[in-house]
Amino acid sequence: MSTPPQTWSTRLWNEIAPTFGAILAHPFVTGLTDGTLDADVFAHYVAQDVHYLRDYARALAIVGAKAPTLTDTAMFARHAADVFDVELSLHETLLPALGLDPDTIVGARVMPTTQAYTSYLLATTYGGSFVDGLAAILPCYWIYARVGTALLKQGSPDPRFQSWIDSYGGEDFAATVAQVLDLTDRVGLILNPAEEAVARAHFVNTARYEWMFFDAAYRREDWPV
Repeated sequence: MSTPPQTWSTRLWNEIAPTFGAILAHPFVTGLTDGTLDADVFAHYVAQDVHYLRDYARALAIVGAKAPTLTDTAMFARHAADVFDVELSLHETLLPALGLDPDTIVGARVMPTTQAYTSYLLATTYGGSFVDGLAAILPCYWIYARVGTALLKQGSPDPRFQSWIDSYGGEDFAATVAQVLDLTDRVGLILNPAEEAVARAHFVNTARYEWMFFDAAYRREDWPV
């Protein structure tokens, strides 16, 4: 009996398995569960994530506008709204706990990696096809869900880190990601090789940006000049 072909999402994940392994091994991520992560490093991450999520929500809205069905458009519209209703509300709790004033974050500088990542997302979603945009936004969904699931099993001695882990490791976020993966596999069935190759390259690139985002926070990245 022949083995059924792999889904497109499975093939995509296989492409970034080494990147995901590097993310799990990064001292920023391991520091969340063993409690060794410097609170100032985590504060830097959260502050940059506020900037990132504002543009990520815009990217989701663009992908939704190009989606093949009204149902898919509605899904991305809900997810874009959830960025503000759920994730930014988490920041409203975390920022004060980290000694940061939420009112000053919007005016704070966007650091190089944040700027590069969000610029890539917006350029790809605006200028590319629906599939290009879907592939570009997918790693943020998927990697965070997998990181959250992995870290939830370990927990954290720091309640601030634990609240972050709970947000991404919970069932609600897993269900959200499952919706996007279902769409990914449906779309993957109708791609020609050239379309698939371009989209896969975007997926791999933004997965790398996910590692870079954690690393930039760990280094407390700033503009060099």
